[in-house]
Amino acid sequence: MTAWTDDELRRIGGADEVEVAPVRRNGDLRRATPIWIVRVGGDLYVRAAYGPNRGWHGVARTSRQARISTTGVEKDVTVEDADGAVLDQVDVAYREKYGRRYPDIVASINDDEARTTTLRLLPRTAV
Repeated sequence: MTAWTDDELRRIGGADEVEVAPVRRNGDLRRATPIWIVRVGGDLYVRAAYGPNRGWHGVARTSRQARISTTGVEKDVTVEDADGAVLDQVDVAYREKYGRRYPDIVASINDDEARTTTLRLLPRTAV
């Protein structure tokens, strides 16, 4: 695995939404779903708004692979459960990025259950 470039972090981390298309068991991409994404340092994180292991989140957590895209950026990623030590920082990142416009949604995405859905996205290099 490689690290995100500064440009990728700026563009992806700064996007209001990204499209995530997890890889299914048969290797096909599931349909893309728009999700919120936050940056903490040199890493990118996402959470499931509708609970753990449902929809895109369940497929991504199972396959550990997805494709994300936003304006001008498309990247294959490895998906891993976030380290618990970073969850408070991810909460802050969600509040700072989305809290002013969507305070009720941010409160729900920072609750105890939603925190368990936090996934770290790591760039994959082409084979």
